[in-house]
Order: sequence, then C-alpha cells, then structure tokens
Amino acid sequence: MPKHYDPAKCQTVCEMLSRIGDKWSVLVIMILGDGPTRFSDLKRAVVGISQRMLTLTLRALERDGLVRRTVYPTVPPRVEYELTELGQSLREPIQAMGGWVFRNHDQIKDARAEFDARHAGERADPKVARLG
Repeated sequence: MPKHYDPAKCQTVCEMLSRIGDKWSVLVIMILGDGPTRFSDLKRAVVGISQRMLTLTLRALERDGLVRRTVYPTVPPRVEYELTELGQSLREPIQAMGGWVFRNHDQIKDARAEFDARHAGERADPKVARLG
C-alpha cells in the first residue's frame, strides 16, 4: 500500500472524484475560469442544463470550496459566481482532460463505432444486456 494512502480520506476522495467527474461541474468550472459570471449567463453558456441542475451544481461546488457566490445589494439583487483559489487550482487538470478529449476525439469516435458494430447483435439479447 502506498505511503500516502490515508483510509480516513477515502470518502472525501470519492466524493470529489464524483464531483469533478460530473459533466455539469466540469463545464461550470471551465466557464467560471474566465472570471465572475452571473447565473443567467452561466445558464446560457452551459447548453442543456436546467435551472434546477445549475443551482444544485453551483451549491455543491460552493460547498466544496470551489466556487464563491456573491450577492450585490442592487434592485433586483445581482448574483455572481466565481472560482475560489481552490477552484482555480482545479482548472488546470480539468483543462488537461478536456484537451486530451479534443486531441483524441476522432480516435474515440472511431473506437466507439467499431465496438458498436462488433456488438450490435448482443444488444438484442436480454441476457447479454444484463451482463454489459
């Protein structure tokens, strides 16, 4: 077992991997990397996200210390979200993963098509579908 392994931290590691593995969290972090952003602008930028899911995602990121929510006392109130220092430190690995996907997009697409072609008949068999 590695020296740096600490079983007491496993739960947090699992939770954070789940958070940063979530497509909405990744997209929000990428957008907020450009600076403070209003909720409505985030909603427009994250294509396909519902208002409820964006709210839940932002709250979870805020809870984890990755995002800061600032309410300005205007009428109506203006709310902005921005990455914290911790959130900024997560941008680099997320950008690296995104860059990897973009660089390998065609290979991934080809591999999926090849796999789907090889296994096309299996999907019709309920026994195989359960094993999948």
